[in-house]
Parts: sequence; C-alpha cells; structure tokens
Amino acid sequence: MAIQVAGKTDVGCVRTNNEDNFGYDTRHGIFVVCDGMGGMAAGEVASKLGVDTVLDYFRKAAQNGSFPEFGKKAEDLSQMANALGSSIHLANSMIHESAATDSTRSGMGSTIVGAYVKEKFLSIGHVGDSRIYRIRKGSIEQLTEDHSLVMEQVRRGLISPEEADRSDMQNIIIRALGSEDTVEPDLEDLVLEVGDIILLASDGLTKHVKKDRILELVQASRSIEQAVDALIGAAKQGGGNDNITCVMVRAVELPWYRRLFGGLRDSWQSSTG
Repeated sequence: MAIQVAGKTDVGCVRTNNEDNFGYDTRHGIFVVCDGMGGMAAGEVASKLGVDTVLDYFRKAAQNGSFPEFGKKAEDLSQMANALGSSIHLANSMIHESAATDSTRSGMGSTIVGAYVKEKFLSIGHVGDSRIYRIRKGSIEQLTEDHSLVMEQVRRGLISPEEADRSDMQNIIIRALGSEDTVEPDLEDLVLEVGDIILLASDGLTKHVKKDRILELVQASRSIEQAVDALIGAAKQGGGNDNITCVMVRAVELPWYRRLFGGLRDSWQSSTG
C-alpha cells in the first residue's frame, strides 16, 4: 500500500487573515490540520504551533527510535494511537505555555485533527470541531465527533442535528488546544484499505459543504488535487465566511516496480495562509 496526499488552505471570502494551518510528512505517515483562534494574530500562531509540534514529534521519534509519552496513556489503544495522542498533548502544552508567557497571545487556542498511517493501519485523533471523514467504496462516514456546544446538545438529545446546523452557537467549542494546561484528545485505531480516502478539514469547509456533497465532489474529480480544489470552491460558493482547509489522503496499491525497487519518495509539507 502507498499513500497519495493533497492539501490546501484558503482565507475564504470574508476573513482578511488565515488562522488555519496544515502539514504532513509522508515519510513518517503523519497528517495534520489545525484551526486557530484568538485575538490579534494569535490564532495563526496557535495553529502553526500545533502543526509544527506534531510533525516535529514524529520526526524526532523516528531519529531517536522511541515515542516519548505525554499525557495519560490509553491502555486499550495501539502504540500508534498513543503516539498521536502524545503529540497532541505536547502541542497543547506548547500553545498553553506560549499564551501564558506572552500577553499578546493570551487566550489563543486551536482545534486539531491528526491522522497517523503505518502500513495498513490508521490512527486518528482530534480536539475541537475540525473533522475527519473516510470515503470507502462509494460511501462517506464522519469519523470524529465535534467538541462543540451544539453537538454536545445533540448528543444529550436536547436539539436535533438539523437544529444544530441552524444554530447561532455553532462556533462555540468546548475543547481546544491551549485553553487549559491539559487536554483530552479523542483517539481511535482503524484499518486502512486500498482505495480509502481520508479527509481532514477545518469547519470552514464542513459548515458549508455537507458530507453527501463532499462525496459527490470527490467522486466527480479526476485526482485528489482536483477534489481539494473543488471542495474549497464549494465552501466559498456557500458563503466562505471562515478560513477553509482540507488535506486529502488516499491509499493506493503500491506499483510493482516500487515494490521491487523501494517505496514512494518521501515528501512533507507545512502550510499556512
């Protein structure tokens, strides 16, 4: 199995600055999207710290041959999921400490979604309302649950999903990187199949482009690069009142000549608006 990836961020139609960041490193199989928040330019700082910390964690772990543990270990999850969790705990600490030592960054924070791929295994983690979807065999499934006020109300049966979509409180999140000295990421282990597409996205995409429309646009695209462009275009057509970011990861069968002569060329990217 091999991995193809495409990612893009866009300021949208209303905002003048981009507080989203994304990054990936296919050599280590790590993919991240962060959506920052805070006054001045603090949101951009928080999201960049989140992305850079997670990528750096996996690169240093590969060099040192071990995954340092941060936060509480989940005994029922794999080493992969716990490594991703540790990187998220570390990112939380970095953002929280930066905000505490610089008054211009007070109150800054960020959402995060991360995917860690190794061979046919996938571990995901998130904090906040950025999302991960999986497209498999013509269907789409949301793999994460938003840490937002309206979705907590949905989970408790206080409002319907349709009412949540119309709520004026959609942007209120109840869990974020940097808001407290500790954080509890949601983590999960999954199996990756050839043909799977994993989409990591900020809410600037998902509040304008619902999952059925996401599936339509991806299926109509000739490549994941074209699909990413189509998704961002659809979000802008829907209003684009927030920054829009998505990273798309596709599992493909490794060509015979690469199985014979070696794996895919290593690549990495970190991007901000």
